[in-house]
Amino acid sequence: MVNLSRHLQRRIEFIRDTAEEEVHEVIVTIKSPDADDDDFTTGLLETLQRRGVSNSARDLLPVSRRFLSDANSDTPRKRNAALEQLKNEDRSLIAYLAQAAPNLTGAAMGALTSAPFAAALQKVVRPAVNMIANSDIVQNAAKLVTNMPGQEPASQPVGFWTSSSVLLKVQDQGLQRLVEDLVSFNMPIQDVFPNQRLSLPPVATPKSVPGTVEDNRISAWGLRSIGALSSWGAFGCRGQNILVGLLDTGVDPNHPDLKGKIAHWAEFDEQGRVVPGSVPHDTDKHGTHCASTICGGDKSGRWIGVAPKAKLAAGIVLNGSRGGTLAQILAGIDWAVERQVDVISMSLGSVELTAEVPPPYTRALSRALRLGIPVVTAIGNSGSQTTGAPGNDILALAVGATDHMDRAAGFSGGRTVVIRDSQFFPANQLPIIYSKPEVSAPGVAVYSSVPGGKWEYLNGTSMAAPHVAGAIALLLSGTKIKQKVPSFQRAGLIQDLLTGSAEELGESGQNHRFGFGRIDVLRALGFARDLGYC
Repeated sequence: MVNLSRHLQRRIEFIRDTAEEEVHEVIVTIKSPDADDDDFTTGLLETLQRRGVSNSARDLLPVSRRFLSDANSDTPRKRNAALEQLKNEDRSLIAYLAQAAPNLTGAAMGALTSAPFAAALQKVVRPAVNMIANSDIVQNAAKLVTNMPGQEPASQPVGFWTSSSVLLKVQDQGLQRLVEDLVSFNMPIQDVFPNQRLSLPPVATPKSVPGTVEDNRISAWGLRSIGALSSWGAFGCRGQNILVGLLDTGVDPNHPDLKGKIAHWAEFDEQGRVVPGSVPHDTDKHGTHCASTICGGDKSGRWIGVAPKAKLAAGIVLNGSRGGTLAQILAGIDWAVERQVDVISMSLGSVELTAEVPPPYTRALSRALRLGIPVVTAIGNSGSQTTGAPGNDILALAVGATDHMDRAAGFSGGRTVVIRDSQFFPANQLPIIYSKPEVSAPGVAVYSSVPGGKWEYLNGTSMAAPHVAGAIALLLSGTKIKQKVPSFQRAGLIQDLLTGSAEELGESGQNHRFGFGRIDVLRALGFARDLGYC
């Protein structure tokens, strides 16, 4: 018999105490086989915590492209001088990432563009995940489930490489034994989670729309508020050549504002498997509304998409009637990363009423960031002092909602959150305390597409997150960041520019209502130009 760590033992007891079924679907995570991963995240965590004590969004603005180029130089003298200066930029994500780059080894060595970097990571991680999935221990546990009355035939366990995890089915009485056996055979088990169910985020149609919102006849008010229209004219950027990953309820491909904009499509079942033969559709209206806020056109008579020339990699991870699962979301992140998207937008989450943050998403978000992909998430619609996961993850770019008068929406979430117990972060860094959200964006009376060639006003942080994803598409299409900045550093630079240029609202610095402020993409592009990124 193996003595499990206190952490694993608590996880198992929690799953067994809270489950209502005799069969558990659990997601088992393994220790990262990539030696760089832990060191990278440790340093990143320190930088994020320093950002949290800034009293102004401007403290977060990135270093100039000249310093970044010097830090990435092949000339040791030039590189070392730049890196020494970057140590003083302790709240800039790009400064940390520039300092971390020379220390990369193993899978990451020399692979600083997204495609080879992703391939290198997969070559290291996938075999470790498959080792668990294909082990006799797991296969025998699956067969025991199959022999139970009313259970379907055993299917191959599903692995998710960005999160280093595997979805397993196991009998209630067999969960403890399964984990003990895996550990006893030196399988690198790190954590275990239930395959949590998520409901469709609550959104609402406002009963009345203020006249000042209706008066925006050329575009939805949100585009004007964040400077999207001005950015089109001043920088000639509309999201061209940018691919946005949208993980949601699907998209209506025949809506006049979205025709021809779905570059990639997938649907995932509740175990995270790709549904064969699926064609683009929306199981609700939520995904279509978010999609058009990112890249919709002007077929309604108003421009509704922040980046109307961007394309979508759209995946169904939530069903309009049944909701979704953690496995579906992890599978969707894998798929989006493999499609080499430039940003991922997720207007979804499970409500968390306590300050304690569940960590099943952290590894996947860390790997996406290392590959240059910011992950934009809604913070949740349950009001002040609540958050939703994955928006409350420390590595997520979480978004709160504002109205047309730059007031925080009453439903918009945000709070101080804490990580007390983690197998991902070193014990000497615990507890980790930080604030959410990072930024805010229009999320009240947002006008956008719904299936059937129609348009509706909706409220929700779900409506705010795609404004930020669209803004990132504009930022990339209006600058040379994608062409000139290594992917390892790209996501940090994007977040520095967006948060550092925000319209500061509420308390100074980061606060629970607005984050660092409401985004202003025109101002972000202006800073990018002045810092040499255009």
